[in-house]
Amino acid sequence: MSADALFASIAVATGVLVRRALSHLRYDAATLENKINATLPQTQCGLCGYAGCRPYARAIATGLAGINRCPPGGEAGIEKLSRLLKINTTSLDTSRGVTKARAIAVIDEVHCIGCTLCIQACPVDAILGAAKQMHTVLSRDCTGCELCIPPCPVDCIDMRPLPAGIH
Repeated sequence: MSADALFASIAVATGVLVRRALSHLRYDAATLENKINATLPQTQCGLCGYAGCRPYARAIATGLAGINRCPPGGEAGIEKLSRLLKINTTSLDTSRGVTKARAIAVIDEVHCIGCTLCIQACPVDAILGAAKQMHTVLSRDCTGCELCIPPCPVDCIDMRPLPAGIH
């Protein structure tokens, strides 16, 4: 076998091994992302700076974000993530917000004008209604993210403590 053929064979074999190793790493990263995502509170609030819990989990799994950016998860969430990832805990980044008691949105249906802005803002489709008709919140689906409050032009949405038996 010539030296060129030998080097070509080695290059092909190395490429195959690298491709297998990379696919294994991608699988491990995806598995890790899924485990991190399952640990997050699934509020989809965006306080962490990402569009939801899944993108934040991906950022943690790939080392682009710390484990301390989730106010809804709070210190307990940071502790769970540190155990999962086998890293030291850190304090909550309060520039992202503070941990609050879980709550759900409630629409004052008498004052609702049916603008649909809250429906458009809800990341989990927990609000039902139609244009120019009153809206209501499906309490079992509401994550308490508060994203529906700012767009409401008549200030008819309040956050109320989570009722017993919900979530």
